Amino acid sequence: MIKVLIADDHELFRDGLKRIFSETDDIVVAAEAVNGIDAIRKIQTNNWDIILLDINMPDISGLDVLKHIAAKGLAHHTLVLSMYPEDEYAIRAIRSGASGYLTKDSPTDQLIGVIRRIASGGKYVNPELAEKLLFNPTVSSDELAHTAFSDRELHVFRLIAAGESLTAIANKLSLSVKTVSTYRSRLLEKMNMKNNAQIVRYAIQHRLID
Repeated sequence: MIKVLIADDHELFRDGLKRIFSETDDIVVAAEAVNGIDAIRKIQTNNWDIILLDINMPDISGLDVLKHIAAKGLAHHTLVLSMYPEDEYAIRAIRSGASGYLTKDSPTDQLIGVIRRIASGGKYVNPELAEKLLFNPTVSSDELAHTAFSDRELHVFRLIAAGESLTAIANKLSLSVKTVSTYRSRLLEKMNMKNNAQIVRYAIQHRLID
């Protein structure tokens, strides 16, 4: 059996995956994690055939989870499932140690096939992205300004775009309000923007938020 850990903060999505896997004869959901800290704890205390990891989670993003477990040699067999565009986030995920990346609207048969492939020691990205990583490994997915953000900057940028206050972001990321404010100022400067409204418009235009 392929023993799966689902790390995603949306209960409905986790339930949907469990229903899908219940119809297979070789994939079983052995545990669930509802946030980044929970995911790290469970990844470190058990051996998993597959870790299904969401990018957008409370407290610690999926990309930060990846970096943490990769540093401990535990990132192998991790499949990132996200609603975010493949080019931008898949490149970050693969470079952070993931074995594969799929968007959440991928067909069920494809998801099951990719899980089996990764559980057997393989990797998966779509052919276009594979070519980009192979022939242009040092360049981000495109020349848009946000591709130069660090993972933490991108996380803060997305939270601001989603309408979170600086205090809420600070609590969510375990940072001081002053630090978050500094991030915001730095992001506005990098993007040549003046206010949060411009951040929101940019994030919607480039599908950086739900």
